[in-house]
Amino acid sequence: MAVEQVEAEVTVQDERLVLNMGPQHPSTHGVLRLVLELDGEVVVSCKPVIGYLHTGFEKTFEAKNYHQGVTLTDRMDYLSPLSNNLAYALAVETLLGVEIPERATVARVILAELTRLASHLVWLGTQAMDLGAMSVFLYCFRERERILDIFEMCSGQRMMTSYIRPGGLAMDLPEGFEEAVREILALMPARIDEYEDLLTRNEIWRDRTIGIGRLSLADALSHGVTGPNLRASGGDFDLRRDHPYCGYEQYDFAVIVGSRGDVYERYLVRIREMRESLKIIRQALDRLPGGPYVTADRKVAFPPRAELATSMEALIHHFKLATEGYRVPAGQVYSAIESPRGELGIYLVADGSARPYRLHVRAPSFASLQALPVIARGGLVADLVAIIGSLDPVMGEVDR
Repeated sequence: MAVEQVEAEVTVQDERLVLNMGPQHPSTHGVLRLVLELDGEVVVSCKPVIGYLHTGFEKTFEAKNYHQGVTLTDRMDYLSPLSNNLAYALAVETLLGVEIPERATVARVILAELTRLASHLVWLGTQAMDLGAMSVFLYCFRERERILDIFEMCSGQRMMTSYIRPGGLAMDLPEGFEEAVREILALMPARIDEYEDLLTRNEIWRDRTIGIGRLSLADALSHGVTGPNLRASGGDFDLRRDHPYCGYEQYDFAVIVGSRGDVYERYLVRIREMRESLKIIRQALDRLPGGPYVTADRKVAFPPRAELATSMEALIHHFKLATEGYRVPAGQVYSAIESPRGELGIYLVADGSARPYRLHVRAPSFASLQALPVIARGGLVADLVAIIGSLDPVMGEVDR
């Protein structure tokens, strides 16, 4: 190789800039660090560096009984705690072989879809704010507050609810629950229209999102991407329809599938998913039955509070469940649900004791983040914020 050619290559290489984005950058949607290699304003490579929010949840499960483990699930994807509760509860219930009352099953669907709405509202508000649309952020959080009020009504907590538990629900749905949910159903369609009026045909929004951050269907599948990010790339897959749980096969709803796989398409998919969630909630609310909210299996369910004052056996049973938990038969199971971010799977190994032998989480945010280097390569550094936001990662779910 000629000396002049070597010198030219060294010069070109030297012009590249290695830049840290994060881990405290406000637009990385969590404590995420990106190591960027830039050629001018073009991204040559993008390497996500994770672990800054590491919690050790998966290992901590091994030291907690199954009842205590519910509180850990809330804190993984902290924007959709009820979805995490549900995935965990279904895994434990499969090994226990307990029957869940219809009231609890239908209530779980309502709560899961309300959680999807609340999570998508956070995503939409922060994504819009990242690109300069401050009003949308304020409007989205206005509606999210109404949904969190319902969670507080049910559990006493706005976010870390621990309300969906193995065996059913922590307590029965409160008085006023149905009225509060119907208020959301009446309110939200016009509010979603309002978001679209502000963004969908907005020229600045379209310039910042259309054709930006394309992810092909092949790349999405090869990186294990699921949820809205996969469907925006043309992947027609939704666990609620394709592997139904909690009776989702009984509900009429559409799986929203796009084609372009860019930031704008990911926006459209989530907006339309919010409308479908409202349809599911309305159907579930109309069929919500009375009856028990927790399994009749007293080995798993806490005795009713009224019995504690009159029955020594109930008091002892409550004490043993709270302190020792219940034993789960030895075995292993993989249970997955369609969380707001995609396939949230719980792989649970039980050894017959009151604590999991091993619990591993298949986190959709982790899979989406894997695809970021492919999406960002060749794009402009100015578009990275829009791309990251469009993937909707939650770092608590990544750094388990």
